[in-house]
Amino acid sequence: MRDSPDYYEILQVDRTASQEEIRKGYRKLARQYHPDVNPGHPEVEERFKQINEAYEVLSDADKRAQYDRWGRVGRPAASDFGGFADFRDFGLGDLFETVFGGRRTRTATERRGADLRYDLEITLEEAARGAQRQVRLSHMVRCDACAGSGSKGKTGRQRCPVCRGEGEVRRVSSPVFGMQFSTISTCTRCRGEGTVVTDPCRNCSGRGMERKTEAFAVIVPPGVDSGEALRLAGQGDFGPDGAGDLHIVIHVRPHDVFERQGSELFCHADVPFHIAALGGEITVATLYGPAKLHIPPGTQHGARFRVKGHGMPAGQAASRDDLHVVARIVVPAKLTEKQRRLLQAFAAEEKDAHH
Repeated sequence: MRDSPDYYEILQVDRTASQEEIRKGYRKLARQYHPDVNPGHPEVEERFKQINEAYEVLSDADKRAQYDRWGRVGRPAASDFGGFADFRDFGLGDLFETVFGGRRTRTATERRGADLRYDLEITLEEAARGAQRQVRLSHMVRCDACAGSGSKGKTGRQRCPVCRGEGEVRRVSSPVFGMQFSTISTCTRCRGEGTVVTDPCRNCSGRGMERKTEAFAVIVPPGVDSGEALRLAGQGDFGPDGAGDLHIVIHVRPHDVFERQGSELFCHADVPFHIAALGGEITVATLYGPAKLHIPPGTQHGARFRVKGHGMPAGQAASRDDLHVVARIVVPAKLTEKQRRLLQAFAAEEKDAHH
């Protein structure tokens, strides 16, 4: 039974869609529902979050396989196992393991610092060339005064009197059906550390951590797109068993000239009337500087041309994709007398040629 949204429906793709189809569906919807394109619409922002969540799961082969099988990402729900739920879902600790003589082993992730998210907006030029940006973030760091111990002095910690240094507390329940149950849970007094602070650090009040605002250098690789995340390992919140990670989520600002579709770019270029008729060369703007574009004689309004290698970087490759230019024929608003006579002569000759 599914307890997650239908990610395929959110991205408007079939369940058999390829990774490329999922990627195209995501980028199309991300451009449509980007908060910068729809300012002041909370429902659109919520939709954008759903699209990013769906893409994060379906673009990862392991997560997608897990979602396809269980309808969610993470440990399967109780119903997925025909009614045999994990006893921890009912707040009974490791009841199952303890009944059979097992013992829970605490992992570092239980006391690891929290992962953090930072949304970084960049320009299309920065996404194309890559960039180095600095971000400032308030997060929990190790206390400098006590080096993270939480104690004012070296002898400021003692064995926890509740769990006697075990970090865990065992509770034995009354016999049920002739069986006696015991549960093991993390000690609430020492939070699983086995020791408690008796002479707390004045700077952090015994927590071993303090809040600071720090600057981080973020390297934005060429070709990055909206919704992609850059991971800075160990730059999240500090914790007793290690710091979490900082995830930089990229948002590429819409451009006034260029429209992005994957690694390809699209734009319009003005073509003077006489060049469209006679042929010639125009200069078009690209993200990498001006480029020459040959216009063949008889070019019509809306004709498309390709400028190779002036699109976005294509994946991990060093090469760039193409820029597609749509011709926009410009008719002069004012004519000189000579130009008028020449055009009238041209019109008269055209008329005679069609009779």
